[in-house]
Amino acid sequence: MEFGIYELFTLIGALGFFIYGMKVMSDGIQKVAGSKMRGILSKMTSNRFLGVATGFLITALLQSSSATTVMIVSFVNAGLLTLVESIGVIMGANVGTTITAWLISLLGFKVKISAIALPIIAIGMPMMFSSNRKMKSWAEVLIGFALLFMGLDHLKGAVPDLQANSEFLSFLANYANMGIYSTLMFIGVGTMLTLIVQSSSAAMAITLIMCNMGYIPFELAAAMVLGENIGTTITANVAAVVGNVHAKRAAKAHFIFNIFGVIWMIIAFSYFITSIDGFMQNNKGFIQNLVESNAKTESLGDEMIFNCTDTATISWITANKGLTITEYKTAKNSYLIVNNDFANLIASSDNEEILNWSNNNSEIAASIATIKDVTTSPLNNAKAVPIGLSIFHTLFNIINLLLLVWFVPLISRIVIKMQPSKGDVDEEFHLEHIGSGLMQTSELSVLEAKKEVSKFGRISSKLFKMIPELMTETDNKKFNNLMSRIKKYEDITDRMEVEIADYLAEAAKGELSDTASKKVRSMLSIVNDMERIGDICYQMSITIERKNEQKAYFTPELRTSLEEMIAEVLKALEIMNKNLNSEYKQVSMADANGAEDIINKMRNKLRKEYLTKIEKGEVKIQTGMIYNNLIHSLEKVGDHVHNITEAITGN
Repeated sequence: MEFGIYELFTLIGALGFFIYGMKVMSDGIQKVAGSKMRGILSKMTSNRFLGVATGFLITALLQSSSATTVMIVSFVNAGLLTLVESIGVIMGANVGTTITAWLISLLGFKVKISAIALPIIAIGMPMMFSSNRKMKSWAEVLIGFALLFMGLDHLKGAVPDLQANSEFLSFLANYANMGIYSTLMFIGVGTMLTLIVQSSSAAMAITLIMCNMGYIPFELAAAMVLGENIGTTITANVAAVVGNVHAKRAAKAHFIFNIFGVIWMIIAFSYFITSIDGFMQNNKGFIQNLVESNAKTESLGDEMIFNCTDTATISWITANKGLTITEYKTAKNSYLIVNNDFANLIASSDNEEILNWSNNNSEIAASIATIKDVTTSPLNNAKAVPIGLSIFHTLFNIINLLLLVWFVPLISRIVIKMQPSKGDVDEEFHLEHIGSGLMQTSELSVLEAKKEVSKFGRISSKLFKMIPELMTETDNKKFNNLMSRIKKYEDITDRMEVEIADYLAEAAKGELSDTASKKVRSMLSIVNDMERIGDICYQMSITIERKNEQKAYFTPELRTSLEEMIAEVLKALEIMNKNLNSEYKQVSMADANGAEDIINKMRNKLRKEYLTKIEKGEVKIQTGMIYNNLIHSLEKVGDHVHNITEAITGN
């Protein structure tokens, strides 16, 4: 088979088919679960063991450990899970991803899933046009499942015939028997493969296909699986580069867990491989039953290749597949390479016609007689290697889990030291709960945005608290530093409004429940009001600066009244933050209305006071104008604070 540009794009397209199907199915399951998944996570991560079970179940459903890991990072960002809880779930996700290997080993090569894929799509397609959103999500699950296995089917057909490639065979011959160096080399191959396809499940599928076709032996395939475990963590760490400190910590915890597992497995690699080989030999009958339909397919050539490892023999048999027994005899007589592998595959056959022919063939009868009683490892059978690889993948992840699950708090402390916080002030200048590259389902995005809006409220309150500090500061240097800080925070509020609004706009493009849609509209209104609070605080700082420059003097009575009004605005901000951190549908307007009434009454009271003092000549007109600007600004802050609670309640 020639392998040119067309074949390359066919291979890439088949891989894309597989990954896209996996993504569609994963997204569909997340949408079906919706808030239930969030509720389950909250209840099932109360301890590390429940967290492990949760990670396993979610990944087994989503068929993507990467999707689970990113989703868990999102929950950490949203404040639903702590770092310690997330590590347990990530550990479980590593075990859950082994289900992919078993599905492919037991179904992908035995059952023609692609034959029922179109009927599955036929069932799902009408559901896509349903007005019921949950029904549409179920349609995505069905269609994604069908596309995933259709992609696997195309992927098998698109992989080039490497047995006909002398350079590839020479590479295997040169590098397959170098001991630890071969293991390390193919760990690197597995890592690079996962980085290229950006999916450990897709990389595992490719590895299984190569095993199934007899292109690589079991030992090298197992080393590739170890590399794929490293590769999937690198992908997560690359994605976390644009995330926040919590995303980086979770990604690093995943890396530590997997890299530790690979290190101890390299040390025990030979013993582990020997143990799996012994297990499969002791259960050879059971293993052969699992792969029976692959070992005995339509043509005699497929059966004869069952236990063959010699590349020249495989090439001859592959070239002559589909021949009748008579044609095989003729072809065999013209086949010049006579070797024990050929005798071995015939000796292990239970096809009576082949056995009778081989027994009467003096050319190989002697070889057969000497090997009939020798037990051949199923790991020498290309069709059984995927089963062995699935066993290896599963045992590796389970043992690694059992070794490290007791050290979750320690891993947490290590990643916190590896990725320390830059400090409270620095963290204020960045979105903490959302970031590019972390958006999953729209429902989850809304939840993350809500946490970011709550943080926005705290920043707004912090900014406002700088105003009374500025009014009482008499040291010029400290005053100027405080002015700079207020300006910096005002810039933060501008940036946060834009970034949160953009994030919400992206979330709104997806499928949202009515409740989530209302929440998005509320939050868009909220961030606009918060940005206005930032602007007003900055304008107040300019007014205070002008007061100092003009040496305007407030009487003790006016100053006390102004401080009282500031205190009432601070109380209103506390109510606002309490409401922002509550479930929106449970928020009442009562407290906010009360605070707004008090602020309005104080505004009227203070306005009368300073007008009276101007009339009596106790206060200059310019000072009165500055005082009036500050009163008006405080009242406007109160209005925006009240607007935020109105938006929360949907009024």
